[in-house]
Amino acid sequence: MFKRYRDLFARQLAIELNCEPGDFFRADDLLTESAANEGRRVYISKKPFLQMTTFGGNIVITADPVLHGYLRGFMGGETHGHWLFSVPNFVKLNAELNKYGYELTQTHHMLLPYRDVQPRGDLKVKWFFDDEILPFYGDKRFGNALCPEPTAERPDRIAVCAYDGDTIMGMAGCSEDAPYLLQIGIDVSPEYRSRGIGTALVTMLKNKIIERGELPFYGSAMGNYHSQAIAVNSGFKPAWIDIEAVKIKSE
Repeated sequence: MFKRYRDLFARQLAIELNCEPGDFFRADDLLTESAANEGRRVYISKKPFLQMTTFGGNIVITADPVLHGYLRGFMGGETHGHWLFSVPNFVKLNAELNKYGYELTQTHHMLLPYRDVQPRGDLKVKWFFDDEILPFYGDKRFGNALCPEPTAERPDRIAVCAYDGDTIMGMAGCSEDAPYLLQIGIDVSPEYRSRGIGTALVTMLKNKIIERGELPFYGSAMGNYHSQAIAVNSGFKPAWIDIEAVKIKSE
């Protein structure tokens, strides 16, 4: 399961980093020129100024040509591959990006399914699909499960809520970030945490996506171990890490 899903997602990342799927598993690192290729996940409207990915071996960087001279040196030193995903190297890279009005985002730790898990059966849940999700937008309780607002580039497709009577304890939702690739997010209200509700909802949603013939994936910030634990307990495991550059916001 895991290798098949990993190889499928490598095809998607190849679109986004302007390379070939096999380039993520070669021995040496690779630098490409960034491009807004058709079929990419659209988190920003323009082509990446810099995006950097590792599946745990080598790294692939796509970047604006103005950065290539610096990046050849960055990639050509004594440190190679996933070891370049370290704070000292990020500090150096960020300083270079600042010269052009950009800065690094946080690292995105991405997970893919690798085993079957059956959810607990004692929760009262309700499913919502496509337009049925619309009433939840603007509810601050669901900032991870749903996009901030409806968006054509990343439409929210499915949400599942767990209830205590008429009170929503938690919601897992997924957005279709690219055709058939659905990213899962989870929110559990503070008073209902540490009861296994997050794991149950994410497991249900993961299984539903797979039943529909689509590919679920899960992302977490580096320090969010609670979120990562939910993903692992739901049958995911780490697959790759991303980081990209964004425009520095003016104060």
